[in-house]
Amino acid sequence: MGAVRSCIHFFAPDGGAGSIAGMDLSVAGANGIIFAFSLWGSAQLLYAFIQLVVFFRYKTLIPFMYIIMFLETVFRMIVGHIKPVHFAHTPPGQIGNYIFIPLTIIMFILSIMNRKQEVK
Repeated sequence: MGAVRSCIHFFAPDGGAGSIAGMDLSVAGANGIIFAFSLWGSAQLLYAFIQLVVFFRYKTLIPFMYIIMFLETVFRMIVGHIKPVHFAHTPPGQIGNYIFIPLTIIMFILSIMNRKQEVK
């Protein structure tokens, strides 16, 4: 999921800012918005690659990755609250945040429980 999301931001002509998030790109500085969304996509792509490496090679780091995923989502929500932006509609990521928060907590707990069972 992360790799797909990152590629959309990275490769979409508007970085997904207008077409997905619903931002008004007819304003001055729209190129900066598109640039920031595309940079965000490149960072997300790197993050997705790290997640895949952890999943396939360093499984002991999976609980840590869930903590990182949780914190990244919480930090994005905090930034959205501190520095609000007007969107034409609710972006999919904003809705996804409210699903992702409890999901990462559940997956973290399950990954810890799984590790304890493997140690026994």
